[in-house]
Amino acid sequence: MNKTISSVSRTSWLALAGLWVLLLCLAWVRPLAVPDEGRYAEVGRWMLQSGDWLTPRLNGIPFFHKPPLLHWLQASSMAVFGQYAWAARLVPALNAGLMMVALCLCARHLSGEATARRAMVMLGTSLTFLAGGQYVNHDMLVATWIGIAIWLFGLSFLHGDQPHPGLARWGFVACALGVLSKGLIGLVLPGLVIFVWLLWTGQARKMWRFPWFSGLLIFAVIAVPWFVLAQHKFPGLFDYLFGAQQFGRYTGTTFNNAQPWWFYGLALLLLFGPWLFFILAQVGRARDVNPGIDRRVFSLMWVWVLAIAVFFSIPNSKLVGYILPIMPPLALIAAWGWERAMAQVRHAAKIWTGLVILSLSTAVITNFMVEDVTRDRYTIDIAPTLACLKQPGDTIYVVGGYPYDLPFLVHAEKQMVVVQDWPTVRKTAGDNWRRELFEGANFDAEAGQTLKTPDVLAPASQQPGNWLVAPRKHDVKSDLQGWSLVKEGEGWSLYRSTLAGASPGVAKCSSVAP
Repeated sequence: MNKTISSVSRTSWLALAGLWVLLLCLAWVRPLAVPDEGRYAEVGRWMLQSGDWLTPRLNGIPFFHKPPLLHWLQASSMAVFGQYAWAARLVPALNAGLMMVALCLCARHLSGEATARRAMVMLGTSLTFLAGGQYVNHDMLVATWIGIAIWLFGLSFLHGDQPHPGLARWGFVACALGVLSKGLIGLVLPGLVIFVWLLWTGQARKMWRFPWFSGLLIFAVIAVPWFVLAQHKFPGLFDYLFGAQQFGRYTGTTFNNAQPWWFYGLALLLLFGPWLFFILAQVGRARDVNPGIDRRVFSLMWVWVLAIAVFFSIPNSKLVGYILPIMPPLALIAAWGWERAMAQVRHAAKIWTGLVILSLSTAVITNFMVEDVTRDRYTIDIAPTLACLKQPGDTIYVVGGYPYDLPFLVHAEKQMVVVQDWPTVRKTAGDNWRRELFEGANFDAEAGQTLKTPDVLAPASQQPGNWLVAPRKHDVKSDLQGWSLVKEGEGWSLYRSTLAGASPGVAKCSSVAP
């Protein structure tokens, strides 16, 4: 019996390892998507280059939309492996792997080895894991730590009449890392799920025996110091990060990505693929739980899914990545659904294999489609030429937009000079890259001096060592006067100052493959 269990466990870990290797391969072949991946990879690169581990910066300007855990981990990864896109993607990939490990271990404890492995494969073959798990932003990090916190708190309360204090304290550690990943939701969402679940299942009295004092102390020691230090250096940080960027975005109606309330139903179909349909086998079965499943565990999974789904459906602004925290319980519910729906089906094994292949194929193809959809936003076709030709100390001017991936691709040592009519932009800009930069400049006026008005372009075109990057379809011809075209890409064009002349390497560098 022990030999059989050991063999089954080995199969589960091999499946997890294989899916994670596939994830890393997909992370290696795809260019940085913009704006998100270009933005966040560059913040991590700049942190490493500048040595300022306190202040996340975009183009050298403070960037306080989110706390710094992602940037710390990316800077550390790039310090070890180099300043490459896959090194930046290694951070969400490791967190996605951790999400899978947590699902496998907890589901095996709560529902058995076979169910745990099935849930893990469902999650691991989906877009949630194979796309979201290598996408450079904060969503996978916070989803992983929210999930781990809920698993740990849930197991603590399931331990007996008195919660398990060790598991509870580790849950507070996970909450602290969740807060450092993306803010208050790292604490609020685990608390919401566990509170509603305890009330629903009649376990509320156990809260009196929870290790609140030691747990919150551990949480504070991990989560609070950065906020205190950053607020001390940059007064107004709390109002901006917690007020404007979190509470304001949750309650406001003027931010990007406005979607209807049912948006996440469609998002789940995209993220979870064919496995979503097996959840239907569990809907409405609260009184008919699968044999061997603790009713409290069944309730926890559904409360986890519904509480977080409702929480994120309330705001006007919605993004697909927000819903990632509910994917582990959905995977376990889907595994239960498979067992209910397919237990007596003759060709269940063949159907399972076909669905695994379908889910994997969909995820892999979608990864490559993303590049084609956003190709006109990349600078990957002009960046090698700029990196080849520019000299240390050269200045890059940008007009007509913001090429998020360019500084990362050329390993820029200096801030780019971003040219706009900034006095007007400050009055009229919506929720876009312009606001990101000038609001960040409000925290550091010196760094914000690289935000210039168009009158600087003509003098700069007559000085050596200057480069200009503009959208290919940039229609303000006066901005380009005096600049010599070096290379035209699909979305952006590269120019150099006229007096710099045509160096012998221009032709060679212009033909460098991206």
